[in-house]
Amino acid sequence: ELGRRGREEQGRRGEAFLHIEGSGDLPPALIQDVATLARELENRYHGIPQDIEWSYDGQQLWLLQARPITTLLPIWTRKIAAEVIPGLIRPLTWSINRPLTCGVWGEIFTLVLGKRAEGLDFNETATLHYSRAYFNATLLGNIFRRMGLPPESLEFLTRGAKFSKPPMRSTLSNVPGLLRLLGREWSLDKDFESDYQKEFAPTLAQLKAQPASELSPPAILERIDLILEVLKRATYYSILAPLSLSLRQGILRVKDKELDSSQTPEIASLRSLAQLAADAHHLLSTEQVACEHQASLFATLAEIPDGRTVLEQFDQFMESYGYLSDVATDIAVPTWKEDPRPPRQLFAQFLCDPPPASAPPKRQRWKAEIVQARLNLKGRVTEVYSQLLAELRWSFVALETQWLEAGLLGQEGDIFFLGFSEIQRLVAKSDRTLKENLEQRVQQKQLQLEEHSQLTNIPALVYGNPPPASFTMQMRSQPSGRRFQGIGASSGQVEGWVRVLQNLQAVPEIDRQTILVVPYTDSGWAPLLARAGGLIAEVGGRLSHGAIVAREYGIPAVMDIHNATQVLQNGQRVRIDGQLGVVEVLD
Repeated sequence: ELGRRGREEQGRRGEAFLHIEGSGDLPPALIQDVATLARELENRYHGIPQDIEWSYDGQQLWLLQARPITTLLPIWTRKIAAEVIPGLIRPLTWSINRPLTCGVWGEIFTLVLGKRAEGLDFNETATLHYSRAYFNATLLGNIFRRMGLPPESLEFLTRGAKFSKPPMRSTLSNVPGLLRLLGREWSLDKDFESDYQKEFAPTLAQLKAQPASELSPPAILERIDLILEVLKRATYYSILAPLSLSLRQGILRVKDKELDSSQTPEIASLRSLAQLAADAHHLLSTEQVACEHQASLFATLAEIPDGRTVLEQFDQFMESYGYLSDVATDIAVPTWKEDPRPPRQLFAQFLCDPPPASAPPKRQRWKAEIVQARLNLKGRVTEVYSQLLAELRWSFVALETQWLEAGLLGQEGDIFFLGFSEIQRLVAKSDRTLKENLEQRVQQKQLQLEEHSQLTNIPALVYGNPPPASFTMQMRSQPSGRRFQGIGASSGQVEGWVRVLQNLQAVPEIDRQTILVVPYTDSGWAPLLARAGGLIAEVGGRLSHGAIVAREYGIPAVMDIHNATQVLQNGQRVRIDGQLGVVEVLD
């Protein structure tokens, strides 16, 4: 009956029946009824795939039995996870990030659930498949239902997804726990300020006063333990601050254009660099400005008396923002302090083609002021969190440098293919077997990452244990459509030519006619976004780095277009609507 009603509803909407491959005696309409029935049962049982037994008497479809397919559990999703840590993830990054993130989420859930949190393994909240992050949708759905909230609550808070009505009885039973969580949200700014004065600022000052390069391996490990202890508290704010912002913005219905993002690190760094470029512009003649050659530009500045002042100011900029990187949450990615090419490139770009002046902040209505306070808090949290991660990276790099000199590791970057527990055992010299097999172990993980980097069709969902990478490589891409629906992240409409860019290693020539199509965006993508006409990203939402930078420059942006780098091709002409979140292929 469920399947029949679904087919009738589909017919009333004028939709065509699904194409069914193969041949047989069963009518295609019956097969579709069975498929619809299976899907509706799956939805009824919280998205768990169902094994059904059915019968057909020539007129009526009968459901005989339904049971969950346990081998397809849990259900893992790339949504949200791909925004938290985008791209390929190395073992050290994951061994640090997973316990931090899962542990803090566990504390938040336990705050609401109390004793009803018993039996939940919060360490299973996230995992890696194909060297990419996935969240446990089955576990999260179970947790939110225990909290009296819809299973899609996290997606609602982080991405603006639709919010279904939870059972009233379940919600009422969780009122005390939800009130405890709302109490934390209410005092979030005061709590952060207290922790900043007592913990964050003193720790960062202590770390800056004694570089890791001056320490022995055991002392470096103690330094890392200190950073991780403080990072745990910073992670708490890095999770709650964006959720608080989204919650208040959604309830008060404040639009993005009413808010000022100037206190977020990504925008503050851009504006600071743009001002520095404007100050330097009058010092150079047109012939002296070599936009394509940043090295010669900086060499020219060094030869001009006043240019040295500009270089000193650039060094001050690097001192302030050198902790940023292409992927802020991945300690395996070099920071701007280590690789200054991204900010140098952006400085040269601003010098040759100054960005439009930032509009002065408008007077905000009281609702916007409330949300603005949370946005400012999120910016401060991001700054502290990113600085701590940078210090953590520099500590591991200092340890790696000593191990390279000792012959323990073979090349730069090897340390990020070890787990943190392995590094602890190597420092303690407590695992002779690990030390003897270290080179082989690192090479094995490097080969695995290389294999995973070749995958082009990363599944958005994984049911149970994922298929081997060789199977995924053989999967066909979804057929290219003409219209794609994503998340509108920066309003405006634009037409242009597609330029697919998988990473920042080979940056092509782009202009305002270019629609950049990327897997994700982070701080390091800012130089490209400032030159492009539009942005399409496979993952992300309104609060992602790309969305914030796109709004700063008035560039239309659409996020969450699954497999965009595969279904869209270089040279295609597309139209994007950053308000509606729509991408249309024009040719």
